[in-house]
Amino acid sequence: MKFAVTLVLLLQTPALPPFDSGRAWEHLRQMVAIGPRPAGSPALEATRRYVKAQLAAQGVAVAEQAWDDETPLGKTHMVNLIATIPGARKDRIVISGHYDTKIFHEFRFVGASDGGSSAAFLLEMARVLKGRKNPLTMELLFLDGEEAVIEWQDNDHTYGSRHYVEAGKRDGSLSTIKANILVDMIGDRDLRVKRDGYSTPWLTDIIWNAARRGKLDTYFVPETTRVEDDHIPFLEAGVPSVDIIDLDRYAEQNAWHTAKDNLDAVSARSLQAVGDVVVAALPQIEAHVSK
Repeated sequence: MKFAVTLVLLLQTPALPPFDSGRAWEHLRQMVAIGPRPAGSPALEATRRYVKAQLAAQGVAVAEQAWDDETPLGKTHMVNLIATIPGARKDRIVISGHYDTKIFHEFRFVGASDGGSSAAFLLEMARVLKGRKNPLTMELLFLDGEEAVIEWQDNDHTYGSRHYVEAGKRDGSLSTIKANILVDMIGDRDLRVKRDGYSTPWLTDIIWNAARRGKLDTYFVPETTRVEDDHIPFLEAGVPSVDIIDLDRYAEQNAWHTAKDNLDAVSARSLQAVGDVVVAALPQIEAHVSK
């Protein structure tokens, strides 16, 4: 009887196609080839066209959330991309990341890890999730305007996540988000993702436990950091959120916000590790939010 019950539970567990870092790497390479991609730039518009074309090829519906935001350099046109994969329920799990790069005039900043890796990851996750029976609706959220236009202070940062959350409050849709998994700067060749102290503890625990079970805890380490990022507006609105980010290690290597953040500094192996962990963690996250 015990074997029969276990077999039934296994058959009911939604299976995921494997995350393919080769595909993610090609998306990353294509976006880095576009060059610097700051908010409001023609290059970021070209990136949007690429993202939308890739999602369309996978049969994933995508909507634009466009607005003009006030920045230290004046009004800037910004666009979040919202890709939706319907599930058995309308309640949502959001996997988010930014796709813009910071403005630098003194050097050419292509943001391979910082902006490129998260967008490439989301595109590959769209393919993975499209091939799965999802208990909840899955949303892939490409956020514009994460980077400060001048300096990370006051409201000069996280434009896209703040706009998305405020819009969700106004129309009531924010209440259907049961968890938000943010990825940022996950391409570092020497990836060491620390637990973010701002993030929701139960969600962090599920992801780090999945890394330990998958023997990927050399990538997801037990040390703690605190990073202000696109998850903060969600947390402030009461949405359970976790930030998967390797800021500290990338900064130690002098690759954060420097010309060194290029393809030489990133690795498909790191993208694979994060993909494997998120894929492995999803059933536990779904079970937790469905209680």
